[in-house]
Amino acid sequence: MISISSNLNVMIKAVEKASKLVIRDFGEVEKLQISKKGPRDFVTKTDKRLENIIIEELSKTKKNYSFLSEEIGKIKNKDEENIWIIDPIDGTTNFLHGIPHFAICIALQSNNEIVSGLIFDPIKDEMFFAEKNKGSYLNNQRLRVSKKNVIDDCLFSSNHDGVRFSNFNMRYTGCAALDLAYVAAGRFDGYFHNNINLWDVAAGSLMVQEAGGIVNDLNKFNNNCINIRASSDGINDKMLKELKNF
Repeated sequence: MISISSNLNVMIKAVEKASKLVIRDFGEVEKLQISKKGPRDFVTKTDKRLENIIIEELSKTKKNYSFLSEEIGKIKNKDEENIWIIDPIDGTTNFLHGIPHFAICIALQSNNEIVSGLIFDPIKDEMFFAEKNKGSYLNNQRLRVSKKNVIDDCLFSSNHDGVRFSNFNMRYTGCAALDLAYVAAGRFDGYFHNNINLWDVAAGSLMVQEAGGIVNDLNKFNNNCINIRASSDGINDKMLKELKNF
C-alpha cells in the first residue's frame, strides 16, 4: 500500500472532481469541430471553470497556500512559501481540436522546491504522481526511467516549434506534462524544450527525478522562459552533447 501525504490526497480529489467536467466538455468539443463557430470560446471557458474547481478544492483544506496558475497568474495568500502550481488543461490545442491527448496538472512548491506533483490524463484514465523522496507512480505502480544507453535506440519528445534533430527519433505530442510523465514511465527516453512555463513542467520534472532520471537546466525561480532537458541517466550526457547548440 502506497503512503501518500495529505497534500497529495487533496490534489487527487481536486483532479478527480475536475476530470468529470473536462471529459464532458471534451465530448462537446468533438461535436463543435464541424460547426462554423468552432470550439475556441467554449474551450477557454472550460479552462477557467476547471481552474476554479481545482482552486476551490485545494483551498478547502489548505486555506492559506498561495497559487500560481496558467489562467489567473499568481495569487498570494498568507502562506507564500507553499504554492500550488496549476495547469487546468496542458495540451489545450489538442483539446481544442478534439485530439484525446491532454492532462490536468498540479504541483506543490514548498520553500522553492517541488515536493509533490500530479498529472492526470482523463481520457486514458492514467494518473501519474510523485512526492519528494517517495518515488513516482502510475495508478499505484512504481515508475522507472528507461535503461537504454544508445541514442539510436531511444525515443525523444519536444514541443519546441521547428525542432529537428537528425540523430534523434522524435515525437511531437503537444502536451509537455505527459511527455515528462512518459519519460518517468520509460515510454520516452528524453524530453527537451526552451522557453516553457513552470506550470507545464513542475509536476513532470519531479516525476522524472523520482523515477531515477535527470532534469537539467530547470530554474524553478522563473515562472516562464524555462529551458528544460530531462532524460534517463543512461543517455543524459549524450543527449546534452547533441543539444549543446539548442
